[in-house]
Amino acid sequence: MTSPALDDTAPNTGTAGCGPAAGSRSPDIRDSLGTLDLFGDDFVRDPYPWLDALRSTSPVHHDPATGLWLVSRHQDIRRVLLDPGLFHPDNAQHAVTPLPVAVLRVLARAGFTLPPALANNGTPSHPGLRRVVTRFFNAQQVMAAVPVIERIAGELLAAVRSQIDTTGSSELFTSFAQVLPCRVLMELLGIQGIDPATLIRWSDASLELFWGRPALERQLELAEHVGAFHQWLTATVRSGTAASGSFIGGLTRHRLPGGEPLDVATAVGACFFVFIAGQSTTGQLIATVLRRALAEPGLRPRAASAEGLAEALVEEVLRREPPVTTWRRVAGRPTELGGVRLPQGAQLLLMLLGSGSDPSVFPDPERMCPHRTNTRHHLAFGVGRHRCPGASLARTEAAVALRAVARNLPDVRLAAENANPPMLGLLSFRAPLRVTVEAVSRPAVS
Repeated sequence: MTSPALDDTAPNTGTAGCGPAAGSRSPDIRDSLGTLDLFGDDFVRDPYPWLDALRSTSPVHHDPATGLWLVSRHQDIRRVLLDPGLFHPDNAQHAVTPLPVAVLRVLARAGFTLPPALANNGTPSHPGLRRVVTRFFNAQQVMAAVPVIERIAGELLAAVRSQIDTTGSSELFTSFAQVLPCRVLMELLGIQGIDPATLIRWSDASLELFWGRPALERQLELAEHVGAFHQWLTATVRSGTAASGSFIGGLTRHRLPGGEPLDVATAVGACFFVFIAGQSTTGQLIATVLRRALAEPGLRPRAASAEGLAEALVEEVLRREPPVTTWRRVAGRPTELGGVRLPQGAQLLLMLLGSGSDPSVFPDPERMCPHRTNTRHHLAFGVGRHRCPGASLARTEAAVALRAVARNLPDVRLAAENANPPMLGLLSFRAPLRVTVEAVSRPAVS
C-alpha cells in the first residue's frame, strides 16, 4: 500500500513540516481503468493510484462491472451530497451484489426489510427521524460520554496488557478496536440483554452481505446472521420495554410529519443503520488510527500527552484513509456532472476515499499532516442533510482510544506481520483486519 509518512512537529497552513511523501504511483495505471476491479486485491491493497487516475482522467467514470458511475473529484462529490433534490439517497443501502432467490428467501423468512429511515431516506420523514438520532450524539452527549469511553478502553486494555505480559503479543483489532465502540454504543443507547460479540458479528455480516461480493454459500451464511439481527431489533422495538430515555424508546415515541406513530419497520431500519455505523465503521476507524500511529515510532508517546495531537491525527486519517470509502446516490433526472451527461436513474458511487486526496483541495495529499489547517474539509462523514450524525462520537472514540493505547501500552510495537495486514475490502468500507502488537524486548539488567 502507498503508506504516507507522518509528521506532527508543527502546525502549518499547507504541508510545511509534514513528512516526505512515501510510495510511488503506477506509471501505466491511467491506461488501465478498463481493468479496474473495486473488489480486487490490487484496488483493496492500494486504491490511491486508481483513484488518482480516475480523478485526473475520468472523474465521472462508468464502471461496467457494477453499473455504477464513479465520482472522484471533491467538488463533484460535494455538489452531489448538497443537492438531495437532484441526487437521491434511495440506493444508499442496496446490495451491490445481486441477492439470489435462495438468499432473498432466508431474509424473507426473517421478515427483513429496510424502508427509508436514515441513510436511504429522501422523504419528508427524514428530518424528524434525524433529530431523534442526533439527540443521542450531539456535542453535549459526546462530552458526557468521554468518561464512559475511557473506562471501557481501560478495561479492554487491561486484558490486552495481561495477554502481552503472558505471550509477548496481542491483536488489537478484535480485542480492542472492534469491541470498544460496540460497548460504548450499548451504554449510550441503553441496549441490554445482548452479548457485544453477537452484535459485532451481526453488524459485520450486514456489511459484507450488502456491500461485498461474497459467493452464494457465503451469502446464505451471512443472510442468516442478518436475519437474526433484524429479528432481534424487531422484537426489541415491539417489546415496549425500552426505557423512555433510551434510543429505542425515543424512536417508539416519535411521530411522523402527519402525526401518526412511527411504524415498527422504519424504527428497525433506523436502528439497523445506527448500530452498524456506531459499531463497525467506528471500529474500523480506530483500527486504522492505531495502525498509523504505531507505525510511527516517535508519535505514540506524544499522542499520550500532547494537547490535541490525537484528535489531529484522527482527522488526517479520516481525510486520507476513512473507513467509509464510498457512498451511493441516484440521479433523479437527466443531468450533467463533471462534464458527463448522466441519464435519469444513473447509480452514482461517490469516492469519498479519493476526495480526501484531491490535490486541488489538499496540497501534497500523500503526506499525513496532523496540523493541516484545512483537514476538516474532507468528506469522510459526508456533508449536508445526510451528514453522519455520529461524526463527533466517532472522532472522540478514536482519539480516546489512541491516547489510551499510548498510555497503557508504552512498550509495544507493531509486529512485522502488520506490514501487509489483511484488509477489509467492501464496496464502501476499508480497514486493516489485524493490528498485532508485540512487546519491545528490553536488555537484561546485569
